[in-house]
Parts: sequence; structure tokens; C-alpha cells
Amino acid sequence: MNDVKLQVALDFLEFPRALAIAKSAVEGGADYIEAGTPLIKSEGLDAVRKLRAAFGGKTIIADMKTMDAGRIEAEAAAKAGANVMTVSGTADMSTILQCVEAGRHYGCLVAVDLLGVEQPLELAKKLENSGVAWLDVHCPIDAQMQGQDPLALLKQLRPMTRLVLAVAGGINSESAALAAQAGADVVIVGGAITKAVDPQQATRQIRRAIETRQGVETQLFKRSGLADIRKVLENVRTSNISDGAHRQPCLEGIRPLWTGAYACGPAVTVRTMPGDWSKPVQAIDMAKPGDVIVVDAAGQPPAIWGELATESAQVKGVAGLVVDGAVRDTADIRRLKFPVWKRQETSHAGDAKGMGEINVPIVVGGQRVSPGDWIVADDDGVMVLPLAQAVEMANRGADVLEAENRIRQEIQAGSTLSKVLNLARWDKSGQSPQIG
Repeated sequence: MNDVKLQVALDFLEFPRALAIAKSAVEGGADYIEAGTPLIKSEGLDAVRKLRAAFGGKTIIADMKTMDAGRIEAEAAAKAGANVMTVSGTADMSTILQCVEAGRHYGCLVAVDLLGVEQPLELAKKLENSGVAWLDVHCPIDAQMQGQDPLALLKQLRPMTRLVLAVAGGINSESAALAAQAGADVVIVGGAITKAVDPQQATRQIRRAIETRQGVETQLFKRSGLADIRKVLENVRTSNISDGAHRQPCLEGIRPLWTGAYACGPAVTVRTMPGDWSKPVQAIDMAKPGDVIVVDAAGQPPAIWGELATESAQVKGVAGLVVDGAVRDTADIRRLKFPVWKRQETSHAGDAKGMGEINVPIVVGGQRVSPGDWIVADDDGVMVLPLAQAVEMANRGADVLEAENRIRQEIQAGSTLSKVLNLARWDKSGQSPQIG
């Protein structure tokens, strides 16, 4: 088996956090240390200088992703102490070659990042004898959130190039083994180490996966497609999803009936009149196990749901109920532990008139809900994940959860939230910038 190297990508904004993780990763078996693009943009090449001072003979990568001024940036990276610097594969070929020439002069290898390159195989052929040392097979974060990974391209490139192939993009203790099997020379890992509760142990597991070519199972740091979306959503909460979706709000005014309720699943939608419980009850028959029934009842009483409907839904395996309207028999529903979110509670019901529709687009709590949209509901409220965006929203929610796990660990180790996030550094001056 070839000697596959493990590179830790330090994609932080704060150098002290990056340094602490780097130390843990090196102790766990990381071979290479990368000053990630966010770290360089935040801290400048001083981040590379400080990593060089801290880690002596270790290989340091400056993830510059240079697009222009190749000679200047390669020289700067080398003088800061980088052994390898990256240039974007979408840069002009003259920029790539200037990086190579400057790198040769100052003792720094050049890696071409294939991120965003439309024809990576053709570019790889052009670079074979150019003096470039590495190709970075890189799946961008935004593509990872849609369930993509870099392994297919890695497998295509391996037979056609003698260059060092580094692979990055959502690699964890399971996929690291697959990357090594596919012929990667360098496995680049970011979040699965930098967001781990125990970065040293996480690095050790990934190192073992690479060496044995056998993955180590993990519940975190995995990005899934639609087929596995429920597994992702069952690990996150509405606050994680909201943060990952640019602070999307929950359904306005829709609150849980009892504390501790949780539900997730595809929506079976119902439109009915206040008090007309016929279509909501019929929706139970149409629902599949794990579905969430979502009802637009105009936000008004009388109730369209009670204890008998709850019994029927539980027998069918319905995951929960969301009602923009009223429910009753609340003591019985709490006793049965059936997850319900509602706008109002009342004692009186209406009549089964049969007005309304099932599985049509509705508006609940001020937001549109379509049949098949994913619903996640907990003590904080109800989040709607439109089907077309559900995979990305779920994966971004998981990414937020993982980042919070790391922050929590740093707080418990004696820091504070303000210090971990270095909030003072980002304070506003009190004046908004003037444009124009």
C-alpha cells in the first residue's frame, strides 16, 4: 500500500482556534497542516508563519487559491514558510505557470485546485509536464450540501496522471478509506477533525481508516441525499436548520402542545374550514408511516382534531400533526404523547362537512407548504424544508450542529462563547457604511 498522507484543513477565522486544533491533529497522526483559505483571508500569511514556527519540519500548505498575480502570491507564500501553495485551476494558464516559476525559485511546490473547473480531465493533461506538483480534487462545500462528493472525479484522474492527487470535500472516517482505495496520495480532512469533540481521537480514527483501507463508522460529518434525509434530520433541531438556512423563521404562531415533542417527515397537506374535521381525518388514511399531517384551518376554532383522530393517526404511524387552527382533547393527546403543533386549543369541535382538499399547496403560519415538503418540529417551533431545497437545508443544519459541538467543547474547556467566537474583533463601529 502506498504511503497516503493525511492533511488537516484549518478553515477557521481565528488563529488561536486553528492552532489548538492543529496541535491535536498532529498528535493524532496528521502529516500535513493546511492554512485554509478562510484563515488566510482572516489572518493573512501570518497564519502560515505562525504554523511554521509551531510545527518546525512539518509540511505546511497555504491554501491561497490564487487567481492572479501568481508570481507575487507564490513568493509571499513561500517566504511565509509554506511548502505548498494552491492556485485555482480556473485561473489563466499564465498565472499557474508564474506560480510554478516562483515556487521553483523560492522552494515551494504548487497545487492546482480543480474547484469549479469545467473540464478537469483536459486540464490535468495540460498540467502533467508543466511543473505543477499536485492536483487538488475538491468538492466545494455548497456542492457537498447537495449530497455530492469528490470520489468519482478522483477515480477518473488516477489512471491518467503521475501528479500527486489530493482529495478534499466532506471527507470523514468512512470516506477517507474510500479515497485511499481510489488512489489519493493526500487525503484532506476539514470538519471531521476541526469540528470533532475530540480532534485528536478523530484524527487517529481517520489515520487508521487510511492505513487499513477500512472505514470507521461515524454519525456526524456525513452529507446525504434525499434517500437518507430522515437520518440527517433526526440528528438536528429546528434551530440548526434555521441557522443553516440564513436564519429562516419557524411557522409564525404555531406552538407545540406539549414540551419535548419532536417530529420530522414529509408533509401530507390539508386545506379545510374552521371546525370541519372531515378532510384532516381522511388525510390519516392517505398518510404513510412517518408522514406529518399539516392542516390549514384558517387559524380559527372550532377544533378540527381530537383524541380519536390522534388514536387513528398513531395506529397508522403518522409522525405528527401541524395545525394552523384549533385542536381539543389536549389532555388525552399529551397522555398519548402524540406530537402536535397548533395555533389554538379549544373544547368545541365543528362538523364533518367534507369541504376542503388533501395534498394541495397551503399556507400555514405565513409560509407555503406543498405536499412532500419536509417538516421538522420541536419545542422551538416548526420548520418547513421545501422539497427542492430539503437535502441542502438538512445537510447545512447538520453542519451547524457539528460546528456547535466543537464550540461547546471549547467553552467546557474553560473559554467563553464570546472568546471562542472572538466577538470583539467583529464589533461594528456604530455607523453603517455609506454606499455611493
